Amino acid sequence: MSFNDLGLDAALVRAVQEKGYTQASPIQAQAIPAILKGSDLMAAAQTGTGKTAGFTLPLLHRLNLGKPVCSNRVRALVLTPTRELAAQVHDSVQTYGQHLRLHSAVVFGGVKINPQMMRLRRGADILVATPGRLLDLYEQNAIQFNDLEILVLDEADRMLDMGFITDIRKILALLPKQRQNLLFSATFSEEIRSLAKGLLKSPVEINVSPKNSTATAVEQIIYEVDKAKKTSLLAHLIKEQQWEQALVFSKTKHGADRLVRQLTSIGVVAAVIHGNKSQNQRTEALAGFKQGKVQILVATDIAARGIDIDQLPQVVNFDLPQVAEDYVHRIGRTGRAGAKGQAISLVCADEAKQLIDIEKLIKRKFQRQQVDGFEPEHNVPHTAPKQKPAPHNHSASPKANKSKVAGAKVLPIKPKASKNIKAAEPGNRAKSNRRPRSSGQRKTA
Repeated sequence: MSFNDLGLDAALVRAVQEKGYTQASPIQAQAIPAILKGSDLMAAAQTGTGKTAGFTLPLLHRLNLGKPVCSNRVRALVLTPTRELAAQVHDSVQTYGQHLRLHSAVVFGGVKINPQMMRLRRGADILVATPGRLLDLYEQNAIQFNDLEILVLDEADRMLDMGFITDIRKILALLPKQRQNLLFSATFSEEIRSLAKGLLKSPVEINVSPKNSTATAVEQIIYEVDKAKKTSLLAHLIKEQQWEQALVFSKTKHGADRLVRQLTSIGVVAAVIHGNKSQNQRTEALAGFKQGKVQILVATDIAARGIDIDQLPQVVNFDLPQVAEDYVHRIGRTGRAGAKGQAISLVCADEAKQLIDIEKLIKRKFQRQQVDGFEPEHNVPHTAPKQKPAPHNHSASPKANKSKVAGAKVLPIKPKASKNIKAAEPGNRAKSNRRPRSSGQRKTA
């Protein structure tokens, strides 16, 4: 469906066309008319489906028809789980609203609050915010919700995963009861449906893709490799296949830092984003990646939310995620808008359970492959390993694992390494522990 047929303001259609788009994606074609009618909405959409434009365009259209915003007031509020996603959504608001006389702002933690308070003095037609910083601003009388017309919960599933449910409930209690509510989530889990039941009124329900499906345009490749050789194999793939850009997922912050140091030492331009980095460092790394100055961006799952790169050719699971659903979110960042993409997973024998869980989730068996020169000593099992019974003598301590693969150095790349890849022979959420918050302390994204 063409954007001209959706009933949007001509200034918005012009902005969309200037971005090079003429046809709406499935989520946009269904969500935009429902939002324009004023209906509450519950939409399941994976990353890369165009959902951000699916709500920012009708939001801008509706607000453009109303009265100007007052000082320290907000007319539409978009809540997001992370700073990166908040910045990404705000960029979309500014891009599509460039020909309208509407004001927008974005607020999140990790940066000074005073400039954000100053910015809110003139009000915001659209405010994009993370929950913790929004509550901080409210408590300092920098924002009022009396004139709020529309609320958007973006990536609601991730907000629940990150423990924002208490903050979300506090925010909902502050908002006018008469408002339009839009909820976007990757899946309709029981937790999401429970949240929606108390939030939405007779919502239009949209599900643009089957639950836990992966994009058909994404080529999914599994390379078996020993844990100690993962970095060397990644470096080999980057050099041999001449990758221009790749997003690499690491399980831990320290692992991400270590990987970037190792890649940098062999001349690969790499950067990292995770929760221990300052907001300025994260913004700089992401900007360099988007501009093509950074070849490899290494990220943890939470920090990667909101990364939206057009035509991203490769996504790499350096470590498989502990939760199978996160695999779908990760690889959804490539193969967008009909473009081809690769999702490459470097899997060691210790990750057999995670791989099998992923196969069960997406209902697909992967062909395990090996790269010449990087054949593993231990193949990845095709069935989940059986749990060993606990020893009866509880006083006996298990032998310490003397292997120090985590600190292994990058192996030099053999100049004559073969590109040949051969099929491998078949080989012989939990809740995160969060510290209790002290009095007056709040988690910010």
